Amino acid sequence: MEKKMLFPRVGGFLHGGDYNPEQWLDRPDILEEDVRLMKKAGINSVTLGVFSWAVYEPAEGEFHFEWLEEIMDRLYANGIYTVLATPSGARPAWLDAAYPEAMRVSSRGVRNHHGGRHNHCMSSPKYREKVAIIDRKLAERFGKHPGLLMWHISNEFSGMCFCPICVKRFQEYLEKKFDHDIEKLNHAWWTTFWSHHYNSFEQIEPPYENGERSVLGLNLEWQRFTSWNTDDFMNHEIRVLKDITPEIPVTANFMELFGGLDYQKMAGSLDVISWDSYPRFHNDYESFQDTMFRNAFQHGVMRSLKPGKPFMLMESTPSLVNWHPYNKLKRPGVHKLASLQAVACGSDTVQYFQWRKGRGSAEQFHGAVVDHNGSEDTRVFRDVAELGEILGRIAPVVGTVVRTRAALIFDWDNRWAIHDAQAFGGQSKQYEETCMKIWLEFHKMGVEMDILRSDTDLEGYDLAVVPMLFMLQKGTAENLIRFVKKGGQLLATYCTGYVDEDQLCYLGGFPGDGLSDLFGIVDEEIDTLYPSDRNRIVFPDGTEWEVRDYAELLRVKDARILGTYGDDFYEGTPALTCKEYPVDTSAGQAGTPAGQAGSLADQPGTSAGSAGPSAGRAYYLAARCSTAQMRSLFLQMLRDAGIPTEDLPEGVDHHVRYGEEGTYDFYLNYNTEPVTLSGVKGLELISGERAEGALELGRYGVAVVRR
Repeated sequence: MEKKMLFPRVGGFLHGGDYNPEQWLDRPDILEEDVRLMKKAGINSVTLGVFSWAVYEPAEGEFHFEWLEEIMDRLYANGIYTVLATPSGARPAWLDAAYPEAMRVSSRGVRNHHGGRHNHCMSSPKYREKVAIIDRKLAERFGKHPGLLMWHISNEFSGMCFCPICVKRFQEYLEKKFDHDIEKLNHAWWTTFWSHHYNSFEQIEPPYENGERSVLGLNLEWQRFTSWNTDDFMNHEIRVLKDITPEIPVTANFMELFGGLDYQKMAGSLDVISWDSYPRFHNDYESFQDTMFRNAFQHGVMRSLKPGKPFMLMESTPSLVNWHPYNKLKRPGVHKLASLQAVACGSDTVQYFQWRKGRGSAEQFHGAVVDHNGSEDTRVFRDVAELGEILGRIAPVVGTVVRTRAALIFDWDNRWAIHDAQAFGGQSKQYEETCMKIWLEFHKMGVEMDILRSDTDLEGYDLAVVPMLFMLQKGTAENLIRFVKKGGQLLATYCTGYVDEDQLCYLGGFPGDGLSDLFGIVDEEIDTLYPSDRNRIVFPDGTEWEVRDYAELLRVKDARILGTYGDDFYEGTPALTCKEYPVDTSAGQAGTPAGQAGSLADQPGTSAGSAGPSAGRAYYLAARCSTAQMRSLFLQMLRDAGIPTEDLPEGVDHHVRYGEEGTYDFYLNYNTEPVTLSGVKGLELISGERAEGALELGRYGVAVVRR
């Protein structure tokens, strides 16, 4: 397998982070000391210029880049590369004073004042003009600098603007989307409800806080527009840079499972995916293991935005943050553990916010490699330096990739739609949590899953789980049907296929758009349970799964019934079903669905039918159950898909990266006690010793084994 190295010039992992020398231009002694300390800590890259606009351009048209050139020259001379950011994340005061239309308008229609960051209108022609000028000058001045590795576009895109420019742009966006036909929009949004019919696109306003918020199509399209407009703004910056430096890759730092923007759609504009990871380590509401496993899921989300390619951990903290409800220090060993978890999940970088703590303003107490005392003799500095050494030892891993045969379907559009739906339980929808728990259950069995949009071609995958896909995009149903008929193992859950992409309910029974035939069932009703309510799914062998929150009432057409409800008026009705599709391997096409409704002969833990491993299977789970109870079903699906599992000790994580020089197993111990693993053979890169069957991981220990 060919390596996919992000930065061949570096020849190893990037280790570095945000550096703000513009805050210390009056202290040349500190700037000199920074370089010495970076080299001692094993830092080989820094991110410059994220919030430097006011120093670059202190007054309109007056540019000062000499200080940046001096810094980049000094860094490069000492083997330290630069990721150079565009400064559009925060504007200088002169710009807002001269061009107030660059400032955002709130959801109540009030213009913001100057201040903060991410406070700009991305539709503003004047703001785009000023951003293009500063970006162009940076590219012209530094595009050929030997130390420049990458462009970093703005910073942590977020937020909405409700100004007149955005409103007009939104109207134009809608007019284009609905083919200049207002009646097409009225039908899609069902505006006869409450007499909300529009006569023209000019009448449409965004969902102001004190305005129209009951038209679900409007709310959804405003979310889509905001994401599209942000992507358009980002591409406005990218085009300027690529016009001058087409060979320099671009990225933009995302923020875990951020709800405001559709990262799956924005990812296509970027050469490399990067993100900022700030888990709430050592909290009092979950175990440390759970925190780490959740963070692995977030890494999986980012890796899956460009499957088969390394991503970048753009920001993390070497110690603590200053904006969590409670800002806990990382305990000894956790910095190494969390950083190498990112690498295990597919990152080719470990980077920090920030290199040196600032003296004042909002982030003066945010963690950094160098504290206010300026010393290298600190626990945090030693932790960072130790990690720098380790990254050097495991350098062969760089450019290798994570390979998966299983997928979890997650859509941002579906996320917005299900949250906005006035249905189900107000507090119990928990779409993200449901997806995460399923992903983690597979992961604990040693199975990686990519996290994909519902319309992603599933060619190359053998198993897919589709939790709560309330909204179906165009092409989603066909995609899932094709997957099963080619032999894929598919599981969908309650709340699947209720509405189309405009949030119009399907007629003729749920799930809609042909999925009712795929699964061989019709969902006729859904019962929302109070937190104190319980039901059961009962299997023929006496096994039971507890049901909470949601229970759909199914009518079976031609699927097998694997489990039935145990209580309430729908006792004895189907709760878990399976429909099979034998695959004609000679023709490569699907055969006739097998099985008849009403049979209880099959259940999790046995084959779901007689078609054998070449059969595609479409499972439907009508109720919410714990993923631990569902493991037997997952194991059956994995066996039928031919995907191996492993039995790991509690709190031990295992990831695999594949490359041309070998396969690399990462073992991570999230326990405070040592753990011994058996059956591990190969060269352990951190220690340099060979594992010959037994591998001991100490408290928060990590091992990287080349098979």
